[in-house]
Amino acid sequence: MSDNGMPLAGDRTGEILVQAATKRFGNVTAVDDVSITIPGGEFFSMLGPSGCGKTTTLRLIAGFEQPDEGKILLQGQDVTHVPPSKRNVNMVFQAYALFPHMTVAENIAFGPRIKKLSGDEIRSRTQEILRTVQLEAMGDRRPGQLSGGQQQRVALARALVNRPAALLLDEPLGALDLKLRKEMQLELKELQSRTGTTFVYVTHDQEEAMTMSDRIAVMNGGVVEQLATPRELYQRPASAFVAGFIGTSNLISVRADRRDDGMVVMDLGPEERILAPDPGGAEPAIQITVRPEWIKVGAAHGQARASQVSATVTDVVYLGSLTQLIVQLKTGERLTVHRLNDEVGAIDPRPGDIVTLRWAAEHSFVIGSNGATPAGAPVIDRNEREGQPT
Repeated sequence: MSDNGMPLAGDRTGEILVQAATKRFGNVTAVDDVSITIPGGEFFSMLGPSGCGKTTTLRLIAGFEQPDEGKILLQGQDVTHVPPSKRNVNMVFQAYALFPHMTVAENIAFGPRIKKLSGDEIRSRTQEILRTVQLEAMGDRRPGQLSGGQQQRVALARALVNRPAALLLDEPLGALDLKLRKEMQLELKELQSRTGTTFVYVTHDQEEAMTMSDRIAVMNGGVVEQLATPRELYQRPASAFVAGFIGTSNLISVRADRRDDGMVVMDLGPEERILAPDPGGAEPAIQITVRPEWIKVGAAHGQARASQVSATVTDVVYLGSLTQLIVQLKTGERLTVHRLNDEVGAIDPRPGDIVTLRWAAEHSFVIGSNGATPAGAPVIDRNEREGQPT
């Protein structure tokens, strides 16, 4: 470890490997041949709907469940059959489970006392972690005297005081109201950055995962649909499921009327067409995803490599900073379009109006064409996360 607690190059501190793990409950396969590599010091999230296998995977890492097939490695050591108490990881749940009769400091010191550390070491660690979670003035209070966010920080402090190689978090912000949850998302990411501890976070909230994570594994039906950075997941989804689960996306079936200059072209009229990069092959149709903010209302001017179609406005929803249009193409497909409300002189469509939509050819991303990032791919530097959509 470096002086600031961050992992050094080649350091396996906090590294977690899930190798071809499968877990069944009766006839239900909760986790199906999942392989994930989590480098030390990464904020890694597992994202997906209820029943997708994310919590079961977390419990396999923690040791609360054992895989029917496959292995779990922590810092290069096989811990598949090692009990939870012997693994150098701690887990934080949605229910904080703080001892109400103990002070904040006593709650935090409970773990080191169980480990039979010296009194001086316990006091030193307790004060250090209180400073880390910015609760130095709260050490003598009891949990019932704290706000929800402060109780969450105590639960995190109690888990971190034993200096685990990794912290496992199972939807820990689910009990908080929306405003506090957003504040805690930023605090969690800052805390993880300060400590350099590997965080493995489970959530069904895509905005939460996008806000905090270095990388995200999107799970569905017990498998990892895609493992990538937030930016890659949003801009280059590997499947229709990922495109629909991460943000809002328009899925369009594009008929290959012709192939021209590296593009698949679907002709819809003399001046109307949908373009998409040609993924190769001879398929008569491909599926593309186009994000709502990439679609512009109004005809293109001299832009040859752009999709341009007419559509009927069916609904208009004012959302403050933007207006959401629901439109229907001649093909019957319905699209969502987002328009920023700061556009001076922009047209103001109404239901029933016919509008022209356009978007750049490169914004028609072909589903499954170079969207996936293999499990275990190198972590993207944190500085590359700026400007990600949420």
